[in-house]
Amino acid sequence: MADPPLIAILEDEAAIRRIMAETLENAGFRTLSFARATEFEAALRQITPDACLVDLGLPDRDGLALVHRLATESGAAIIIVSGRAQVQDRVTGLELGADDYIIKPFEPAELIARIRARLRRPAASTRGDQRARARFAGWMADFDSYVLTAPDGTETPMSHAEAEVLRMFLDHPRRLISRAQMLEILGGAGGESFDRAMDVRISRLRSKLGEDPKNPQLIKTIYGAGYIFLPDISWV
Repeated sequence: MADPPLIAILEDEAAIRRIMAETLENAGFRTLSFARATEFEAALRQITPDACLVDLGLPDRDGLALVHRLATESGAAIIIVSGRAQVQDRVTGLELGADDYIIKPFEPAELIARIRARLRRPAASTRGDQRARARFAGWMADFDSYVLTAPDGTETPMSHAEAEVLRMFLDHPRRLISRAQMLEILGGAGGESFDRAMDVRISRLRSKLGEDPKNPQLIKTIYGAGYIFLPDISWV
């Protein structure tokens, strides 16, 4: 049997860190807990967690900078768990690459539900199969390694959040996907922060796919309605 998902917790307050670890372990997850970003980052050079829970108010590192680095270098789901409750804080965290944002204090059931939602890996399609690689317009997307391969062979890493969005498009080719449908497919808190985060992720995908922002050929914006993924797709 496969090991349960491993969750890395970065939280400098011991009581909250203990509650989070106990809550997750009681729900069947494995956990590793860290009080400082330096310890957390050192551990990530040796292990690959399925998800990272990151507090923003850290004693030795800017939490948002750490989230941004994780989003660009790690395939793990990134969930911010913070007492910062302003809309702009949530928007900034999601724009920098976090997959979700949980506000303290939180209910244990909410924490578990949010993690489970984020661990629906992009390699598992909405139709329940396990297809992990797709070709489109000369590109290859590998959802096991979180890598995009260009027609010339150049490889570019994807964040977990970017992979989720691309997988959504590949599972629904040549169909208009509205904001409401995106929220249903990808989950999340909705509202302004979700919309802003989606726009940023789609913009980053377009950039990685070499799209002309004034004349995109792969991901087309239908203003006021949503997005359409245009290429033909083959799964390998």
